[in-house]
Amino acid sequence: MTANRQIVLADLPKGKLGPEHFRLSEGERGSPGEGEVLLKVLYVSLDAANRAWMQGATYRSALAAGDVMAGGALAEVVESNAPNLAVGDLVFADTGWQEYAVLKAKHLAKLPRVEPQTHLISVFGVAGLTAYFGLLECGMPKAGETVAVSAAAGSVGLFVGQIAKIKGCRVVGIAGGAAKCQMLVDEFGFDAAVDYKGGNLFKDLKAAAPGGIDVYFDNTGGEILEACLFQMNVNGRIACCGAVSQYENAAPFGPRGVPGLIVTKRLRLRGFIVSDFADQNDQAMADLQAWAASGQLKVQEDVLEGLESLPGALIGLLAGENVGKRIVRVAG
Repeated sequence: MTANRQIVLADLPKGKLGPEHFRLSEGERGSPGEGEVLLKVLYVSLDAANRAWMQGATYRSALAAGDVMAGGALAEVVESNAPNLAVGDLVFADTGWQEYAVLKAKHLAKLPRVEPQTHLISVFGVAGLTAYFGLLECGMPKAGETVAVSAAAGSVGLFVGQIAKIKGCRVVGIAGGAAKCQMLVDEFGFDAAVDYKGGNLFKDLKAAAPGGIDVYFDNTGGEILEACLFQMNVNGRIACCGAVSQYENAAPFGPRGVPGLIVTKRLRLRGFIVSDFADQNDQAMADLQAWAASGQLKVQEDVLEGLESLPGALIGLLAGENVGKRIVRVAG
């Protein structure tokens, strides 16, 4: 048997996620059957959604105790029994937290070679595409409008704010801590930033967006969604991407003003996942590549090392430790 180290979800958390909910295990590497490939995991993508999968079925099946922890990764084909992929090809796949995975090739697409490779997870991966489609297709910003985004220093939020600026909008970021807020303005070109931990969220948001909010990109739900909801302009749009404030909260906070404000302000709320817009990926990639090459879109990555670091990396992400896209290098 060829060893395949794995991070297993030892127990489903009932409160906050901790190291005790994971264990390092060893399984068999496996061999690909007809139409399958054996993948070597290079980099694992960490996202708040990883935590949501532990709460029940979402757009994917629920996780159970004893499962290899789910997660997407940039991986290299090391064996292939499929015509569309050859040894050495790179793919982004739902490999889980392990060193190797056998998957059906029909669901996988060859990725281009770029440097650094981690950009295939961040700006040219799910984070960049989520920001692009969520803002432009769901938020539909117009030049001169005010766009607010929560979790603005995170993997998606940083791109949302910068794309909004490219489109000629005034951008207000909402993040945790004065240092992050200062960084959003000084390094990433946001017009203003609000520290939701500062104790005056509603007033600070009103001061940062005195003309109200036309587009809100929601990554958090809860109290931040409520604060933005009450300051939306008539015919405003809200792109509902995630609800990180709810994932570890034993008593999730639902925003007040629903549905009253939605009706009186004629708001449009749209939830989405990135695969909804797969038929537009080519145009999105062309735009993201052009903006990154020109320097209009800055990429911030938080790369950690080693399979064993994955549990702590996710726990830290949920606590707001990271700036930009958090990635763990497993091999490469």
